[in-house]
Amino acid sequence: MHTSRRRLLSVLAGVALAVSLSVAPVPRAAEAATAPTYRPVIFVHGSAGSASQFESQAKRLASNGYPIDIIEAHEYDSPNIAAILPQVYAGLDARISRLLATAGTDKVDLLAHSLGTFVMQGYLTSSPARAARVAHYVNLDGRTATSPPGGVPTLAIWGEGDPARAIVGATNVYLPDQSHTQTVSSPESFSEIFGFLQGRAPQTTRIVPQLFGTARVSGRAVLFPSNVGVTDATLEVYPVNPLTGGRLSHRPAHRVPLSGDGAFGPFAVLATARYEFAIVRAGAATHHFYFQPFLRSDSFLRLATSTPGEGLSALVDTSDRHTALTIQRQKEWWGDQGDAGDNLWINGRDVLNAANAPRVKRTIGIFAFDDGSDGVTDLTAPLPEFFSQTFITGIDVFIPATPAHLGLVRLTVGQRGGGYDVITVPNWRSSAHRVTVNVDDF
Repeated sequence: MHTSRRRLLSVLAGVALAVSLSVAPVPRAAEAATAPTYRPVIFVHGSAGSASQFESQAKRLASNGYPIDIIEAHEYDSPNIAAILPQVYAGLDARISRLLATAGTDKVDLLAHSLGTFVMQGYLTSSPARAARVAHYVNLDGRTATSPPGGVPTLAIWGEGDPARAIVGATNVYLPDQSHTQTVSSPESFSEIFGFLQGRAPQTTRIVPQLFGTARVSGRAVLFPSNVGVTDATLEVYPVNPLTGGRLSHRPAHRVPLSGDGAFGPFAVLATARYEFAIVRAGAATHHFYFQPFLRSDSFLRLATSTPGEGLSALVDTSDRHTALTIQRQKEWWGDQGDAGDNLWINGRDVLNAANAPRVKRTIGIFAFDDGSDGVTDLTAPLPEFFSQTFITGIDVFIPATPAHLGLVRLTVGQRGGGYDVITVPNWRSSAHRVTVNVDDF
C-alpha cells in the first residue's frame, strides 16, 4: 500500500480514536451475509511456518466474498513432522468434517506451501476417501509429483528456481521473479489461486479496507517454531497512536488469559487503526507485537514468541540502554538487488545489505539489536547464530532506549516494486521488553 494511502488510513484512525476508544460489537451477520456458495479453504504451512503466511490471501478471499469463518489454517510442529504425521492427518480429518458441516458443502479446497506440500501430497495419496473430500489442491513452491496427488485437480505454483519443476497432469504456473514465501502471499499468486478455485477471475486482488467500520480479529499466541500454544500468560490489547506507536490508554481495550492452544479473540477493532498486542508473563520480559492497520477482519493473527530464556530470544543481548527488535514480513527481504530489492531504515540508517540479507537467504525474519551491548552498530556481517537459521537473519544495530520508553523507533520500509511504509514503535528497554514489528507483505 502506498504512503498516501497509509497516511490517509492513519488520519482516519486517529480521528475515530479521538472521538472514542470504545468499539461496538462486530455485526457478525453482516460479514457472513454471503450465501454459502464457497467451499471451505484450508491452508497448510511449511517449515517454521504458521497461518501467518496465508494472512493476506485470506483477506483477499474475504474481499472477494468468502466468509472468513470458512478459511482456516492447519498448523503443526514442523521440526517434528516425521514423528507426528499420523496425528496431523487425523487432525486434518476432523477439521474437514467440521468445516463441511459448518459450510454445508460436500468438499473443501486445500492449499499447501513448501514442507506442507510433502504433508498434503502424502495425505491425499493415503486414502481415496480423504481425496474424495477435496475439490481442489494448490501446491505452492514445494514438491514435484508424477501425477496430481490422489487424483485431485491440482494447481502448482512455482517461484524462482529450477524451471523444470512440475506436477505432471496439473496446471503449472511459474512466477520466476517471486521468492519462496512471496509465492504464497502475492497478489499474482492470489489471482491464479482464485481463478483455479472459482473458475473465474477475482473482482479484485486488493485487500479492501472496511473504512469507518469495525472488524474482528482473532488468532493464537504460539511458541516458535513448534506452534505450541502459549500458556500461563495474559494477552493485553491496546490501541496506539498511529504517529508514535504509543498507547492511547493505560488501560487495555482487551485483557484475556492465554491457555491451551493460545487462542484469543475475536476482538472488535477499528479496521484502520493501529494496535499493540502484549504477552505479559510473571517474572519475564513483556513481548510487544505491533501491526499495521488490519484493514478488515482477520482470523490468522499469530503472535510468535518463545519460552522465557529459551529459543532465539535467549541469544539476544539486552540492556537498559537499547531496544531489541524482531521485524518480520511474509515476503522475503532482498538486500542485494539494488533498485530491484528492499530497503529497511531504522532511525534513518539503511540496515539491509548483501551480507545480511542476500536474496538466496530467503529472509523473512530480522533480529536487530546491539550485539555485545557496546553502543556500536556493525553491519559488515550478519550475526552468525541467527543467520544460520532458516529464513532468519541477525544484525548488530544500536537502537537507543529511554527509561520511560518515551522515545520511539522509526522504521521506514522501501518495498521492492514501489511504495514506502513508515512504522513507529516505542523504544522499550530490551532488559525488560521484547518488540516484534509485523510489516505487511503487500
